Amino acid sequence: MKALVFGGPGSMAWTDVPDAEVVDPTDVVVRVDTTTICGTDLHILKGDVPAVTSGRVLGHEAVGTITEIGAAIASLAIGDRVLVPAITSCGKCAPCKVAMPSHCASVGGVGWIFGHLIDGTQAEYVRVPYAETSVHVLPATVPDDQAIFLADILPTGFEIGVQSARVQPGDAVVVVGAGPVGLSAIKTAGLYGAALVIAVDLSESRLKRAIGFGADATINGDRQDVVERVTELTNGLGAQVAIEAVGIPATFDLCTRVVRPGGRIANVGVHGKSVELHLEDLWIQNLTLTTGLVNGTTIGTLLDLVAHGKIDAAAFGTHSFALDQMLDAYEVFANADTHDALKVVITR
Repeated sequence: MKALVFGGPGSMAWTDVPDAEVVDPTDVVVRVDTTTICGTDLHILKGDVPAVTSGRVLGHEAVGTITEIGAAIASLAIGDRVLVPAITSCGKCAPCKVAMPSHCASVGGVGWIFGHLIDGTQAEYVRVPYAETSVHVLPATVPDDQAIFLADILPTGFEIGVQSARVQPGDAVVVVGAGPVGLSAIKTAGLYGAALVIAVDLSESRLKRAIGFGADATINGDRQDVVERVTELTNGLGAQVAIEAVGIPATFDLCTRVVRPGGRIANVGVHGKSVELHLEDLWIQNLTLTTGLVNGTTIGTLLDLVAHGKIDAAAFGTHSFALDQMLDAYEVFANADTHDALKVVITR
């Protein structure tokens, strides 16, 4: 079969690899019908995730059709159309039992294994471990181009952004970074009653999109003083919540400066460089800081919202490619501002 193979920092190739196959009784093999590219994949290509070694098939999001099942599989069948999310869960270990499958002990303590610790989904087929407690059978009313964004970005923005920051009715929420995950946080902040959602970015095209995703105001960090403008928009108080959705030191530091005393900062971005935490200034502010890897425990809820038209997940997809155009898709996604791209939809 064909797959996108990591060749070390800066290197990847769409090439032949051994066919995916059932290894353990709880496995299934899924024919990949739709996949996409995540910002984390770009971090891997930069060398920011050293656990990903040369030869690994990349990707951790897919919608597809089950073509083979292991002997222990009882609730799934060949031909089922399923969402393969970023997180794999055994459903039985201590972290899984407390709804934290991002640290599933059965897969090594990190639930994100696709394209990380095992071969991933940017391929014609993928082996899915612990399939019965990991995949979601999809209703016919949710098409691939909506379902694919429930694998990672929507639950990430919702869980690690909105939920971790404990967004409450009436809150002012600043989302720094209007890329796909930041837009996911913007899209779902209203579910918890945010009164004011402010999008911050350097890209005018992304800020324009942010309005369509639910932002009430936008700030271009290249043209405006972000702290000053947030202060103005919040009647001199600062925001209750700041969500960091970029993953660089400057945006993290900005989040610490736009929240009011007692505020909450949710770091969602993947950081490839060390970040200085100014506790000498922050200790007295009564701030709460959270970090995290998506658990995917809200996928069922988000799937219901998409199925009933409450969330238009297809809006994230701006460019379409075939599987054998994977390298072209990476070029567009890696240069998103040039191409006015959010997420790419890659289909069989």
